[in-house]
Amino acid sequence: MKICIYGAGAMGAHIGALMHRNGAEVTLIARGPHLAAMQKNGLRVLQGGEDFTVHPKVTADPAEAGPQDYVIVALKAHSTPAVVPTMQPLLGPETAVVTAQNGVPWWYFHKLQGTWEGTRLETVDPGGVQWAGIGPERAIGTVLWGACELIDPGVVKHMHGDRMPLGEPDGSRSPRVEALSKAMIAAGFKSPVRPKIRDEIWMKLWGNLSFNPVSALVQGTLEWMARDEDTKAVLRPMMEEAKLIAEKLGVRFAMTIEARIKTAEEVGAHKTSMLQDLEAGRPMEIEALISVVGELGRLVGVPTPTIDVVQHLVTARARVAGVHA
Repeated sequence: MKICIYGAGAMGAHIGALMHRNGAEVTLIARGPHLAAMQKNGLRVLQGGEDFTVHPKVTADPAEAGPQDYVIVALKAHSTPAVVPTMQPLLGPETAVVTAQNGVPWWYFHKLQGTWEGTRLETVDPGGVQWAGIGPERAIGTVLWGACELIDPGVVKHMHGDRMPLGEPDGSRSPRVEALSKAMIAAGFKSPVRPKIRDEIWMKLWGNLSFNPVSALVQGTLEWMARDEDTKAVLRPMMEEAKLIAEKLGVRFAMTIEARIKTAEEVGAHKTSMLQDLEAGRPMEIEALISVVGELGRLVGVPTPTIDVVQHLVTARARVAGVHA
């Protein structure tokens, strides 16, 4: 099995390391000091009580890897449209592309039966670049429930979580998704095939679209925000608006809003990815985590007043910090 991890930062490198250790032919696409360190010393992984180093192929040039069975895209969502041209050498006739990213994926309405089937989302795929350049027929969905940290170039520390469910846009148990599920389970991930991967996507997005942008505004950890009444007075209506949108699209939530907030609290004094990006001077995932929910609201006729206000505020916050994408 040939697997390319496009965007081998902390999460992507961890996936690639475990797949490589289990026998897959893995190529990591990376850049900068992290790339140089892996090329020189291999990829070191700290996981639980383990400390091991693997030596997959590492490059900045996808052309060196050639066509793959699977390309796992682990870039931030707003970075992906720009790399579609350079991704082309990886895409053979049967290559599947796994969107291992936060937020609503660009292929969301592919094979989603109903009024909006085939709709393209401008906020996450401006100009339909990914729809045309990758092709929705290649897409396999997933949700990353774990967390990793790049503690030094070439050194990844696994923090928590190993859930990475997979699903076809049409809900089928295709041979390609079954094969990937089997390989990922063997590598150590909890990667069952889900018939309704969009339900999983929304369950994570429910927390991301609220806690992430609000954290960038109030500088709070998950635990702090989940306990602060003023903050929850904003989080709850954001989640209520999102729930109405998702249910219009056929999604069913497995827990209540209060239970979802409690789940975030239980993570502890953890900074969201958006707050981490802001503090590090990196662009935040505003479009994929919050702007797209407003777009979906307009599509299905659900007002999003709280989501819209927070979107405007966090966009302004990004401009003030000089990190607007």
